[in-house]
Amino acid sequence: MSEKTAGRIAVIADTSLQRHVLQQALLSNGYEVVLNSDPDRLEPNILQECEPDLWLVDLAQVEDTPLVDELIERARAPVLFGEGRAPERSSENYPRWERSLFGKLKRLVGDPAKAVGPSLDALLLEAQRPSRVELPKALADTQLKSGVADQVWLLAASLGGPAAVKAFLDALPGGLPVGFIYAQHIDSSFEAMLPQAVGRHSQWHVTAARDADAVRYGEVIVAPVLSELGFSEDGLMQLSDRGWPEPYSPSIDQMMLNLGRQYGNRCGVIAFSGMGSDGSAAAAYVIRQGGLIWAQRAETCACPSMPDCLREGGYSSFNGDPRELAAALVSHLAEQCA
Repeated sequence: MSEKTAGRIAVIADTSLQRHVLQQALLSNGYEVVLNSDPDRLEPNILQECEPDLWLVDLAQVEDTPLVDELIERARAPVLFGEGRAPERSSENYPRWERSLFGKLKRLVGDPAKAVGPSLDALLLEAQRPSRVELPKALADTQLKSGVADQVWLLAASLGGPAAVKAFLDALPGGLPVGFIYAQHIDSSFEAMLPQAVGRHSQWHVTAARDADAVRYGEVIVAPVLSELGFSEDGLMQLSDRGWPEPYSPSIDQMMLNLGRQYGNRCGVIAFSGMGSDGSAAAAYVIRQGGLIWAQRAETCACPSMPDCLREGGYSSFNGDPRELAAALVSHLAEQCA
């Protein structure tokens, strides 16, 4: 699969429910479904004419099934047998099922998140400078804070995320009493472009994570793609020698756990456009710690699956477009200062 082309998946499943669930999961994670068929309705010539990057087979019984034998013999693409019946997307077991399936797909046919990198070029050429949200009196009259941030929010994004995060930061006035960590699903070869692409018109300093340093007011720290970002006991950032848990890099679930553990009720999460359900598994923990979770409205997303999963799970307490999310955060911080 090329960086700009979604992996083509052919699905064979023996129940209509499973075919529906698999199709929705594949589409929401950035793959293209080129065939979705009941094995009893699959004509032999389809096996020869269909040219997917991978066959995904999910049957109640595969033993002594002529179709499977013929598929293994004739298929030019890999054949992956299913992960078992998929749970409801709102179920607590769904993220685990999804991670297992898409970890395998990522290795076999490629990662759709690679399409994020080339989209940065358009942001680097963007000339428009939209107006910023007005600073309320409660914040305007407050002395500008500097130094180590005592409140940190996570900006979580995947496919379509850079444009949404840029719109959020462009609308957000500087000088707010908060710092950010930005976790973006992206190929590591484009990681260095992110700060300039999303921060060039904003009043925020977008920068790479620094080992053994703190998150500061006015900063947007870009979570590294290849190393897990955590925190030491004294609150300093720690860049681990190990990578993020698969299949996502960076793992938004893991970043939420690390953030909630360190900042508790002094943290929040804003989920922007993205594929899959990364973030859903850790959402309940963040809320138990006293943190807030907000999400971008579906109709304003290039890919709404990630924020939709948080909404469907009942985790998101506010939904809006990037500018509305910026305005809501300004109001939230103003209430804290009042």
